[in-house]
Amino acid sequence: MRILITDRNFEGDIDVEREAAPPGTQIELFPDGNAVTEEAWREAEAVITFRFTPAVTARMADMKRCRIIVRGGVGFDGLDLAGFGARGIPICNVPDYGTTEVADHAIALMLALRRGITSYHDRMREDPRTHWHHRHGRVVERLRGARFGVVGLGRIGLAAARRAAAFDQEVVFYDPHVPPGTELATGLARAATLAELLGSCDAVSLHTPLSDETRNLINRETLAQMKPGAVLVNTSRGPVVDIDAVHHALREGHLAGAALDVLPTEPPPTDHPLIKAYMAREDWIDGRLIITPHSAFFSVPGQRDLRRKAVETIVAYLQDGTLRNCVNADVLRRNAAP
Repeated sequence: MRILITDRNFEGDIDVEREAAPPGTQIELFPDGNAVTEEAWREAEAVITFRFTPAVTARMADMKRCRIIVRGGVGFDGLDLAGFGARGIPICNVPDYGTTEVADHAIALMLALRRGITSYHDRMREDPRTHWHHRHGRVVERLRGARFGVVGLGRIGLAAARRAAAFDQEVVFYDPHVPPGTELATGLARAATLAELLGSCDAVSLHTPLSDETRNLINRETLAQMKPGAVLVNTSRGPVVDIDAVHHALREGHLAGAALDVLPTEPPPTDHPLIKAYMAREDWIDGRLIITPHSAFFSVPGQRDLRRKAVETIVAYLQDGTLRNCVNADVLRRNAAP
């Protein structure tokens, strides 16, 4: 068995991968997708990719022996599901490795805004005597009784909803892809439309995959539908949110605050108006925007889970044909049909 890992997303050796693979497995690890050798592309029976999905798609024709691709993470944008499916190559993801970490991060971002944590911290670091005052929390609000909106009630969205409910918030979700009765099973309120959720919630947390349906889901039009004074949290995928629209909504004062762990371009361009204002701590945005570096998924145990589960997915398929979390199964079925 020969496994290619296109890009390193961890420190240290490949001990986790070796433990999860059968004896004799050859595992090749490269620093990034651009460094992968021609031989590695050609000879790999399985591929694990973290942040270099476009590179994998670009080398589709060169992957002569590949039988399975695993995206080390939840999202799989950048991988050509139809193209690989037409070649009989399943694409799988690892949807359950960082569920609790991302849900925790989403709630932490909401709390940081609504309790003024970053604002107070920054002021204390500047001068605790001069700034010893509660008024520096510019978007502070009571949590109990507030409405927390979840867009996308998958594993992470549901975990975030449970956490918000623990703060005595009323949780509302919008997800057209979960079956009727989900609201009864979870005890959560269900919004019939995105506009209904946006217009009624004090905080909105995004937990959707990136697709044609969700790209720029949060834009000028949908931000205008949000309840005035609400906050937005995005720990899903960067392109789900139009940051030009966020800049406008914050500048106009309609949106009280935003917390973004993911951005359309990562790292973000420092000449973008929103990023420039954030870095300069311009008064109008100071304390109202929090950015973290696509880190919601991260914990040391979670990262080890991700690496182990990715290899286990490959081994299960190559040894006995068991497919776990296949995201192009419909394409494989269509191409296998007589």
